[in-house]
Amino acid sequence: MRPQLWRLFIDLAEQGSLSKVSMLRDIAQPQLSRQLAELETQCGGALFTRHGRGVHLSELGHWTLPRVQAWLAHTEQLANDIRSGSGVPIGEVRIGTMPSTVRPLLCPVLARAKVLYPLVRISVREALDSQMEDGLQHAKFDLAIRYVHPKQLNRSDKVLREVDSFLVGPLGDKVTHKKTVNFLELAKLKLVLPCRPSVWRDNLDSLARAQGFELTVSMEADSLTVQKEMVMQAGMHTLLGPMALQPELQNKRLQAAKIVGPALPRMMALTPRPGMVATLAQQVIAELIVDTAKGLRSGGKALSG
Repeated sequence: MRPQLWRLFIDLAEQGSLSKVSMLRDIAQPQLSRQLAELETQCGGALFTRHGRGVHLSELGHWTLPRVQAWLAHTEQLANDIRSGSGVPIGEVRIGTMPSTVRPLLCPVLARAKVLYPLVRISVREALDSQMEDGLQHAKFDLAIRYVHPKQLNRSDKVLREVDSFLVGPLGDKVTHKKTVNFLELAKLKLVLPCRPSVWRDNLDSLARAQGFELTVSMEADSLTVQKEMVMQAGMHTLLGPMALQPELQNKRLQAAKIVGPALPRMMALTPRPGMVATLAQQVIAELIVDTAKGLRSGGKALSG
């Protein structure tokens, strides 16, 4: 079976729509339908069930998906290993990253990689906490730049920086007008936080219960833009790291106070895909991310706080 057909299967499983995959691949939808029909014929059964708004994985499709993802990851890694036999980094590296790290950290990495490693292809997907674990477990990312609670660091994680957590409010907000705010202040606030499942949300809920109250989450949003706009436009509050706040703080559109009593430190870490034996391309890009983060730590204003 051709790997190209199985990549179509994975894209369709993720997007849930032939029309979306058609636009992403810039291929006519009838051609994609024929390729899918060819694949299902080879499998001896339907991989998807059709409905008015798109497609869902069938029982056979659900059984097949993780096996195909593992096979493709192994096949691509083997091909990259063979190409890398000459000692020249070559192949694809897929990076999942928090939106807040794109401008200060990842863009400089991409610019340096283009010069240093021209044969390495890098693909980037922005993802929040609730999407990171899924992306790593299902081999959508080779490397993930994410926030991790200090107690939840794995041996494979490379710590890029420890950052504080900030309560974010609208301009003129009385709760965030000082440099610090006690965690107990969250008990009386309406919050906009990431959607579940979310390790960050679980940690916040556990801490609130330990202090005798429940968080009031008035809105869920896996979007930094939505979170910050709801603070500015609807007078809500959210919790963010320093990199996510720089543009609005500099333009005086938001206020932020570091959370204390207790503080909420988080580690910005680089996490490899579970079970991954890194190719040379993945190794050099990981090293480049770590090196770039060190440079920003010593002098990068965007990473202060």
